[in-house]
Amino acid sequence: MNNTKPTSSDSKKLKRMNQKQEEYTILIVEDNDDCFLYLEKLLEDFELKLNILHVANGQEAVEICRNNSDIKLVLMNLGMPIMDGYEATKKIRKFRSDLPIIAQTAYSSPEAKNEAKQAGCNDFILKPIQESDLFSVLNKLFIF
Repeated sequence: MNNTKPTSSDSKKLKRMNQKQEEYTILIVEDNDDCFLYLEKLLEDFELKLNILHVANGQEAVEICRNNSDIKLVLMNLGMPIMDGYEATKKIRKFRSDLPIIAQTAYSSPEAKNEAKQAGCNDFILKPIQESDLFSVLNKLFIF
């Protein structure tokens, strides 16, 4: 993946697009607090109008997605306790088929990417997550 940061014109593009929109709710499904705080900081750096929610396992992710139709994007850790991200994604797809779900994992094998896609993830981002990679995925999905 590309390790360059978004340019100021890229950030301005996101800001312009977001100025026309209301606040977006993003769910971060992450059992590691440091990883969550890092992702939250990356998203804040884009200076968008975001409401960031956090849960620590797939079971909580399924419930919050079922009960909160405002969620516009899920950043889903694949390896978690109680219910992993693969199973959570499959369950969420049963009632929110159009919700963008981005797999986040440290495993970059073709098998891991394929399994994430088969579970229903729209895209895949490798940890440690680079700001430019996150920016690229957000722009590709046109969520803003």
